[in-house]
Amino acid sequence: MKKMVLWAVIALVLGLVAHVRLAPSALAQWHIAPVAEVDQDLPGGVLRVVTTGPEGLENLDRIARATPRTSVLAGSVDEGMITYVTRTIWIGFPDYTTVQQDGDTLRIHGRLRFGRRDFGANKARVDGWLEQM
Repeated sequence: MKKMVLWAVIALVLGLVAHVRLAPSALAQWHIAPVAEVDQDLPGGVLRVVTTGPEGLENLDRIARATPRTSVLAGSVDEGMITYVTRTIWIGFPDYTTVQQDGDTLRIHGRLRFGRRDFGANKARVDGWLEQM
């Protein structure tokens, strides 16, 4: 009986990990323009509004693409908006970061997909990208 329960728990954990890693990312839900006029720290993410000049998105794109486990979900520098997916190292939880160039202003929204809190992961990543600029 104990072995059966153990195998059931293992199967459940593997199923949850597979769901986290393989769940599709709906563009309509994640690739949306950030709406903010001031910086905000949120329980599940962060919003930043930064004056960078017209080359801000291009510079940030170069930094984001060099970040481990980060890929582009949608958008481009030419479109003026890009959404990145950054995954945690162990389980692969996805965090979504959307960056939009609006004149000389960058609006950045980093947020988690699963759970309620990100324990500062999005803030650290977004602020780290901005420091590199």
